[in-house]
Amino acid sequence: MSGHSKWSTIKHKKGAADAKRGKLFARLIRGIEAAAKVGGANPDGNPTLADAVQKARDASVPKDNIERALKRAAGDLDGIDYQTIYYEGYAPGGVALYVECLTDNRNRAANDVRAAFNKNGGSLAEPGAVNYLFSRGGVVEVRGQGVDEDDILMAGLEAGIVDVTTDGDTYAVTTGPGDVLAVRKALEDAGLPVLTSEVTMLPSVTVPIADEGVAKQVLRLVEALEDCDDVQNVYANFDIPDRILQAVA
Repeated sequence: MSGHSKWSTIKHKKGAADAKRGKLFARLIRGIEAAAKVGGANPDGNPTLADAVQKARDASVPKDNIERALKRAAGDLDGIDYQTIYYEGYAPGGVALYVECLTDNRNRAANDVRAAFNKNGGSLAEPGAVNYLFSRGGVVEVRGQGVDEDDILMAGLEAGIVDVTTDGDTYAVTTGPGDVLAVRKALEDAGLPVLTSEVTMLPSVTVPIADEGVAKQVLRLVEALEDCDDVQNVYANFDIPDRILQAVA
């Protein structure tokens, strides 16, 4: 599991995300609407939408909210026309950041992202500066208690598992971007305890951060970006030891 994914998981387990639950729900709903408008409002024929809906379900977004988002995307209800914009930059320690925005106001998004970088020790970069360090892939998180790695491989290898790594009390199962839902279904059908699944951007190289002070700076910038209303996802290639992540969570 990438350092950024570990950080998100730790925050969730500690309950730090509870105060931002409304903002998280809004972000997930925005993702559903955007995916549906591009590829159609039927999850069965739109893998990107199916992934967005599953992420919302994993985060306990109410079913009614999800259904209203699908109706807005289908034109049954008034909705907002979102544009996808990417920003690239660096955090302290040379960590690469790839920021995905869904917005109806490009100027607002640009100003908010720029302010987050400037106020938290980061720097914006030109397009193409860091995006080559990331590639799209799927990640399925499985609870590790009572589960062996061989159980996961036997259940999901034919569905498209690329790799399985352990991370404390969970397994991170990586897949191709188009296989994440099939792998999740195969694992669930085998009775394995799937926690979450998503299509994300995975770093090809990571930047180790062993200094707690620098780690705090990096995570402060990531959280400032995630707090921007138009930011949908922040992808980072930091590798911070678990002991430091736990200490600063």
